Amino acid sequence: MMRNVWLVLVALAAATPVPAQEFHPPPVRRSGSRGTRIGLFGFGTRGGVSLSGSTQLVVGVTLDGGDLLVDRLRIRPSGEIGLFNGANTYAGSLEALYRFTGDEESVTPYAGFGFSFAGHDGCGSDPNCPALWANALLGFELHYRSTFNWLLEFHGMDMFRHSRVYLGLTTRRGN
Repeated sequence: MMRNVWLVLVALAAATPVPAQEFHPPPVRRSGSRGTRIGLFGFGTRGGVSLSGSTQLVVGVTLDGGDLLVDRLRIRPSGEIGLFNGANTYAGSLEALYRFTGDEESVTPYAGFGFSFAGHDGCGSDPNCPALWANALLGFELHYRSTFNWLLEFHGMDMFRHSRVYLGLTTRRGN
């Protein structure tokens, strides 16, 4: 009989919640719209066409790398590959984008600039490869779902000698 009482007490003690199990972390709040924040805040995929020279299909990925000084000035590293219609091309870019409206708007236009390291198949035998290109871009995002936006972007690369147009999906901040 005493053994059964002990078993019941041990079972009750095991079933009772421990305070550490009830811990709820405090909500994370932004410190404001000022200040530099670096990290991975989102990503996107895109596809498009190269408008200069041999028209290529271009596919790529982008990362939302954080804010520079204010929350509307964003850092965006990206990588892309141009396929078909000539030698495959490659570019790795780092760009700064200024978003003209906040993330909560249904349409968010933006403009930016940056640099790319660009190459192509057979780059090892080309003395001008890889090349450092200056880029300018103009685009906008359209609200799609609570966590995604469509994007349409014009990308003038190498001082507009290599222009591209993209359509893609990107994650939204603030969710």
